[in-house]
Amino acid sequence: YAFTRDRRGAPSTCYGDCAEAWPVYFRQAPLTAGNGVKASLIGTTRRKDGRLQVTYNGRPLYSYAHEGLGEVKCQNVFGFGGLWLVARPDGTLVR
Repeated sequence: YAFTRDRRGAPSTCYGDCAEAWPVYFRQAPLTAGNGVKASLIGTTRRKDGRLQVTYNGRPLYSYAHEGLGEVKCQNVFGFGGLWLVARPDGTLVR
Protein backbone atom coordinates (compact mmCIF):
# COMPACT_ATOMS: atom_id res chain seq x y z
CA TYR A 1 0.00 0.00 0.00
CA ALA A 2 0.90 3.66 -0.42
CA PHE A 3 -0.38 6.38 1.93
CA THR A 4 -1.72 9.54 0.30
CA ARG A 5 -0.46 11.64 3.21
CA ASP A 6 3.09 10.76 2.11
CA ARG A 7 4.30 12.98 -0.70
CA ARG A 8 6.17 11.44 -3.61
CA GLY A 9 9.90 11.73 -3.08
CA ALA A 10 9.52 12.65 0.61
CA PRO A 11 10.05 10.57 3.77
CA SER A 12 7.21 8.67 5.41
CA THR A 13 4.70 10.42 7.67
CA CYS A 14 3.53 7.11 9.22
CA TYR A 15 4.97 6.48 12.72
CA GLY A 16 3.75 5.14 16.07
CA ASP A 17 0.22 3.70 15.96
CA CYS A 18 0.12 4.26 12.21
CA ALA A 19 3.23 2.13 11.63
CA GLU A 20 1.84 -0.58 13.94
CA ALA A 21 -1.34 -0.86 11.84
CA TRP A 22 0.53 -0.33 8.55
CA PRO A 23 3.93 -2.03 8.89
CA VAL A 24 6.70 -0.46 6.86
CA TYR A 25 8.50 -2.36 4.10
CA PHE A 26 12.13 -2.09 5.15
CA ARG A 27 15.00 -2.81 2.82
CA GLN A 28 16.41 -6.19 3.89
CA ALA A 29 18.70 -6.98 0.96
CA PRO A 30 19.49 -5.63 -2.49
CA LEU A 31 16.23 -4.66 -4.17
CA THR A 32 15.15 -6.61 -7.23
CA ALA A 33 12.05 -6.29 -9.38
CA GLY A 34 9.59 -9.17 -9.63
CA ASN A 35 7.29 -9.94 -12.57
CA GLY A 36 5.43 -6.85 -13.75
CA VAL A 37 7.42 -4.48 -11.51
CA LYS A 38 9.57 -1.76 -13.06
CA ALA A 39 13.06 -1.84 -11.54
CA SER A 40 13.47 1.86 -12.34
CA LEU A 41 10.59 2.71 -9.96
CA ILE A 42 12.03 0.86 -6.94
CA GLY A 43 13.90 2.96 -4.40
CA THR A 44 14.24 3.78 -0.72
CA THR A 45 13.68 6.65 1.68
CA ARG A 46 15.36 7.09 5.05
CA ARG A 47 13.16 6.99 8.14
CA LYS A 48 13.78 8.96 11.35
CA ASP A 49 15.58 5.96 12.88
CA GLY A 50 17.94 5.80 9.87
CA ARG A 51 16.52 2.58 8.42
CA LEU A 52 15.63 2.45 4.73
CA GLN A 53 11.99 2.09 3.71
CA VAL A 54 11.23 0.68 0.27
CA THR A 55 9.53 3.07 -2.17
CA TYR A 56 7.83 2.57 -5.50
CA ASN A 57 7.56 5.51 -7.88
CA GLY A 58 8.78 7.70 -5.02
CA ARG A 59 6.08 6.59 -2.54
CA PRO A 60 6.93 4.78 0.72
CA LEU A 61 5.38 1.29 0.86
CA TYR A 62 3.48 -0.48 3.64
CA SER A 63 1.53 -3.65 4.32
CA TYR A 64 -1.56 -3.92 6.53
CA ALA A 65 -1.10 -5.76 9.84
CA HIS A 66 -4.39 -7.66 9.64
CA GLU A 67 -4.00 -9.15 6.16
CA GLY A 68 -2.58 -12.48 5.13
CA LEU A 69 -0.40 -13.12 2.11
CA GLY A 70 -2.31 -12.17 -1.05
CA GLU A 71 -5.18 -10.45 0.79
CA VAL A 72 -6.24 -6.87 0.01
CA LYS A 73 -8.72 -5.75 2.66
CA CYS A 74 -7.89 -2.08 2.99
CA GLN A 75 -7.86 -0.60 -0.49
CA ASN A 76 -9.22 2.98 -0.41
CA VAL A 77 -9.50 3.04 3.39
CA PHE A 78 -9.12 6.37 5.20
CA GLY A 79 -6.98 6.30 8.32
CA PHE A 80 -4.28 8.33 10.06
CA GLY A 81 -5.05 11.38 7.95
CA GLY A 82 -4.97 9.88 4.46
CA LEU A 83 -6.09 7.13 2.10
CA TRP A 84 -4.36 3.77 1.79
CA LEU A 85 -4.18 2.71 -1.84
CA VAL A 86 -2.64 -0.19 -3.75
CA ALA A 87 0.18 0.76 -6.10
CA ARG A 88 -0.04 -0.48 -9.68
CA PRO A 89 2.97 -1.91 -11.52
CA ASP A 90 3.23 1.37 -13.49
CA GLY A 91 3.59 3.29 -10.19
CA THR A 92 0.15 4.92 -10.17
CA LEU A 93 -2.27 4.33 -7.31
CA VAL A 94 -5.55 2.43 -7.62
CA ARG A 95 -8.38 4.83 -6.77
